Amino acid sequence: MTSPLSDKKACTNQDVVLEKGAVLCCPQPDQRVWDAHPRVYLEADANGVAECPYCGTVYRKA
Repeated sequence: MTSPLSDKKACTNQDVVLEKGAVLCCPQPDQRVWDAHPRVYLEADANGVAECPYCGTVYRKA
């Protein structure tokens, strides 16, 4: 028997726009972490963009 959550993976979004004031980290606090890479905190560049070094997800600040 499989769980409905077993098919869903963490860190599957490859382009994420964050709300103002959101923590810039990957995976995000609302994502599962048990099947993801370690949480890393990211620093945005001058354009408000950061890329996760583990999974390649690109985060953009709104």
